[in-house]
Amino acid sequence: MPSRHTDIELFYKPPFDWQRLLRFYGGRSSALVETVIDGVYLRTVEWLGDEGLLSVRQDASRDCLIARVDGPASAHLPALVPRLRRMFDLDLDPQKLHAALDGDPWLGRLLLQTPGLRVPGTWSTFELIVRTIVGQQVSVKAATTIAGRLAERAGQPVSQPQHPQVAWQFPTPIALAEVDLERIGMPGKRVAALQNFAAAVAHNQVQIEAFPDERTRTDLGPLRQGLLALPGIGPWTVEYVAMRAWRDTDAWPGSDLVIMQEIIREHPELLKLGHQRLRSEDWRPWRAYAVMYIWNELMDRTDGQRGG
Repeated sequence: MPSRHTDIELFYKPPFDWQRLLRFYGGRSSALVETVIDGVYLRTVEWLGDEGLLSVRQDASRDCLIARVDGPASAHLPALVPRLRRMFDLDLDPQKLHAALDGDPWLGRLLLQTPGLRVPGTWSTFELIVRTIVGQQVSVKAATTIAGRLAERAGQPVSQPQHPQVAWQFPTPIALAEVDLERIGMPGKRVAALQNFAAAVAHNQVQIEAFPDERTRTDLGPLRQGLLALPGIGPWTVEYVAMRAWRDTDAWPGSDLVIMQEIIREHPELLKLGHQRLRSEDWRPWRAYAVMYIWNELMDRTDGQRGG
């Protein structure tokens, strides 16, 4: 029986740096669940009980991405458009961003060098938060490996896999909360924080979605407070989630070590976190994009080995 699939066009306003967006996703993927291969983003998806393989590529001649879902979930692709547009930051108006930041001596230079950066979103807020907790105090590569172990131990294999490298569904909150994570490769306190978070989501004790019905934007204040109240989750994690999942253009993970180091590199006099935060006021309400440009500069300097 031939594989079912559906394609859909997702248009954007240029410039749009697809390759750097893929570099970010590729370095922070959940092994066995998502990957980047030959300029294409791939991941397993599940929607209303139907599974599928999502693939997204850039159109070579037009300002759009081409999204495809192979498998039963292909029937739902039109309903996934709002999620995909947020995920790949397709509704940004680059002219507004440049108008706000071009006059800044530092950010203006970075915008000129790489004018098409976007803030990478996420398919799943839950998955992103899990991946962020897993990534605390370990390398990006190690976090990807551990995320793959979580998929194998608590997730489900895809019933009809479409690609050998992405053949698992990410664990559900209840499955992750209840699975035995002995020898998973994380310290006991981090395992406890991870499973406490998963249980809180499973039992509706914490709200993590900013778009509950795909139409209404939720007030992010309560979401920040609720996430921050959980053990093992600090301000950096909350702001990172605000950037990537909640699409807060002004999110500011200012305690990020790379951001601190790069600000000091550019402004040696700004040694204190408070002074660095004052510097960031110049970038409101686009601080999440300032973060991406600062991370990206370091990624370019280190061939993608550091930054973000």
